Amino acid sequence: MNRKQFILVLLALALIGGAGLVLLHRNQESWTIREAKAGDKVLPNFRLNDAAAIHIKGSADLNVVRKNGLWCVRERGDYPADYQQIRDLLIRIRDLKVVQSEKIGPSQLGRVDLDEPGKGTGGGTLIEFTDAQGKVLDSLLAGKKHLRPRNESVPIGLHGLFDGRYILLPSDPGNVLLISDELPSVAPEPASWLSRDFFKVEHIKSLSLVFTNGANLWTLLRENESWPWTLADGKPGEVLDTNIASQTAEIPGFLSFVDVVPNAIPSETGLNKPMLVFIETFDDLFYTLKIGAQGTEGNYYMAVAVTSALPVERATSRDEKLDERKKLNEEFQDRTRKLRDKLAKEQALAKWVYAVDPRIITALVRDRAQLLEKKTIASEPGAAANKVPLAATQ
Repeated sequence: MNRKQFILVLLALALIGGAGLVLLHRNQESWTIREAKAGDKVLPNFRLNDAAAIHIKGSADLNVVRKNGLWCVRERGDYPADYQQIRDLLIRIRDLKVVQSEKIGPSQLGRVDLDEPGKGTGGGTLIEFTDAQGKVLDSLLAGKKHLRPRNESVPIGLHGLFDGRYILLPSDPGNVLLISDELPSVAPEPASWLSRDFFKVEHIKSLSLVFTNGANLWTLLRENESWPWTLADGKPGEVLDTNIASQTAEIPGFLSFVDVVPNAIPSETGLNKPMLVFIETFDDLFYTLKIGAQGTEGNYYMAVAVTSALPVERATSRDEKLDERKKLNEEFQDRTRKLRDKLAKEQALAKWVYAVDPRIITALVRDRAQLLEKKTIASEPGAAANKVPLAATQ
């Protein structure tokens, strides 16, 4: 074998060796991507206790983050998030299992809503979980929900319309997985992640509606919770409709909100010239509801302030026996502690502005004539002047 032949043999061996290394590398890559099988966990290494933030991107972009041990929604001024919803999602993500997998091309992803998030029609919803250092723990793209097969023997809606959802994993973007969980809590709207714990106005003693200029429109009050409501400044000929009065006074006990309004500007929300509802309770708590204008979606802007006049000591009686006094003191201390906890919780909620359903506001902010029995309305010459000018705040 001459020198030229020897060099050719070496080159051939090098080519064969290189090809072998390429094939080996490809085989190693295929081994590192685990083929998804029915029953496999989607994210087998998901560490739910390490999750410190959830980023969701779809039609909107939001971040639910844990700050100082509490979950909050960043896009709503760090308003408290619904902990149960978060906990439920983390557990569901940990337990997700594959029902089936299918290789499809990028052009087909829109059919199952797994295109790029925020793209519009056909776009998916990205869900990312990060730890306290901002490192992504796991992520997935959630797509179209899977309709439950129709069973004529089972009533429609008994088990819900959906029985799963299509998803993609960033590590295997060409493999669409069908999971057995529709992930109902995953929504890109910030309002859907807010905690719904709100002001709970109980044991109302008096309720007043006041104009911005301080003119009192009406005041409802009662001596104790078992007594009927009365009109504080009733005029001759006015007869209070006790059913309407009771309905009006019940509304503060069921306050709720549609959304939180971050960075609210008083002049734009009407809260610089609000209608005022003053509430005093038998628990020595005082609420002021400031009701502004209606927003573009028809909801009213509302802010709430809470103060108290909780007694420091219990008023005692000379006739009290020692055992009785001890029991009453313990009951007083327990009640005071609960009220202080309630006050602290509600004062923490008072720093935000809320968007409130107009049905709640119209049921609460009634004009004086609406509180009277119908037969007395015509006899009140100033009834028209007492009409609540909600439209003026818009």
